[in-house]
Amino acid sequence: MSVRMAVVAATAAVLSTALAATPVLAAGAAEGTDGHAATRRAMAAAVADGVPGVTAGARDARGAWSATAGVGDTRTGAPRSAADRYRVGSITKTFVSTVLLQLAAEGRLSLADPVEKWLPGVVRGHGHDGHAITLRMLLNHTSGIYNYTADDDFGRAYFVKDGFFQHRYDTLAPSELVAIAMRHAPDFAPGTSWNYSNTNYVLAGMIVERVTGRPYAQEIERRIIRPLKLTGTTVPGTRVTVPQPSSRAYSKLGQPVAGPSYDVTRLNPSIASSAGEMISDSADLIRFYRALLGGRLLPARQLKEMKTTVTAEGIPNTGYGLGLMDRTLSCGVHVWGHDGGIHGSSSSAVTTADGRHALAVNFNGDWAGDMDAVLEGEFC
Repeated sequence: MSVRMAVVAATAAVLSTALAATPVLAAGAAEGTDGHAATRRAMAAAVADGVPGVTAGARDARGAWSATAGVGDTRTGAPRSAADRYRVGSITKTFVSTVLLQLAAEGRLSLADPVEKWLPGVVRGHGHDGHAITLRMLLNHTSGIYNYTADDDFGRAYFVKDGFFQHRYDTLAPSELVAIAMRHAPDFAPGTSWNYSNTNYVLAGMIVERVTGRPYAQEIERRIIRPLKLTGTTVPGTRVTVPQPSSRAYSKLGQPVAGPSYDVTRLNPSIASSAGEMISDSADLIRFYRALLGGRLLPARQLKEMKTTVTAEGIPNTGYGLGLMDRTLSCGVHVWGHDGGIHGSSSSAVTTADGRHALAVNFNGDWAGDMDAVLEGEFC
C-alpha cells in the first residue's frame, strides 16, 4: 500500500523544510572495510534529513551485513535494531503475486481469466467492468481500476491527524475497500495505460481466497513463510501491534514537516489488506527475494511472466512486472524487488537478477529521507 505516496501528495503544499537530526550509526565494521561504506553514508544522510531511524541488511559475496542509524524511539533515544520487524506496506504485493502465479502454475487459474470469472459483480459501477479486466492487468497495474487510497474521504479518515486518531483501529473488509474504488470512474480503459492502484491487489487477495477456499494470509503462510522459514514475517489481519523486536513508527499525518511527528505504531492494517498489510524484517525480505529470483518459489515460466514489465509511468527508470519492479540504477545495475509505504514506515527490498546481492532497508518515518540513495550506495 503506497500510503507514503498518498501522504506526500496530500501534504505537498505544506512540506517545506526537513526536520534536522543528528545521525548516529550503530557499531559495526570500520568505515570503508566492509564494502558498505556508501550505504552507511546514505543511511546517515536520511537521519540528517529528518528520518528518526534506519535499519538495513544486505547479502553479497562477502556474506550477510547489517547496520542501523538514528533512533527507534524518539522519547527514550533507544537505537534501532538490525533485527527490527516493521510494516512493509506494498512489499506485500510481491507475496500476493507469487501465490497467484503458483496457482497459475498448478492450473487452478489463468492470468488471462477475467476478474468477473472469480469475483462476479464485484468490479462494476461508474464504468468499471470486471469482464474486461484480466488477472494479469491486476498484477501489473494496467487494469485502470481506481485506487481506493486516493479517495478524498478515505484520505481524510486515515491519512491526516484528526481522522487517523479517530479511525486508526477501524476494521475494513476487502469488499469495503473495493466498494470505495467503484464509486469513482476508472483511470483509463483496461490495458491502455498504467497507474498504481492498491485496489488491484485487494482484488488479487480476494481471488486467492475464492480459488483456494482459504484467506490469502493462510496461503502466504503455507506457501512462502513456512517453507522459507521467515520467522519475522507475519500477515497481521486486524492485529494493531508490531511484534518485538521493533521500533516505534512516526508520521507527520498531513501536518507541516517543521511541526511535531506522531507515534503511529499502533493501527489496524485491514485498511491496507492484501495491498500492504504485512510485517517482516530485513533478513526475511532478503531471503524471500533471493529465493524468488533464484527460482525456488516459481517455475521458470511463471517467473518469466512475473519479470515481464510494462513502463511504470511517473517512476523514472522503472518497469513494473507482476508485483515486481525492475529498477535501473545510475550505474546501470538492475535490481528487482518492491518498495512499500504505510503510516510511519517506508521500506525497500531488492536483489540483483541472480539473487546474489540483495538489500532491505526501512525508515521509521514517512516524510523524509532518500531511499533511492541507500540503494545507489549499496549497488553502485
